[in-house]
Amino acid sequence: MTLTRNLGRFDRLARLVLGALLVVLAITGTIGVWGWLGAIFVATAFMNFCPVYRVLGLKTCQDC
Repeated sequence: MTLTRNLGRFDRLARLVLGALLVVLAITGTIGVWGWLGAIFVATAFMNFCPVYRVLGLKTCQDC
């Protein structure tokens, strides 16, 4: 399986910011353990690939 780019600039930025916020809130104990799911959003933002988007056939990037 190749990781073909399927995330656009805004989608990547939103995933990075919201994912990091969730992780920080989990570290501080504000929201609990489920906040660690934000790490998945951060990882997909850095990989520029979302496996769920691939399954659903979605792409948010303009040039891919």
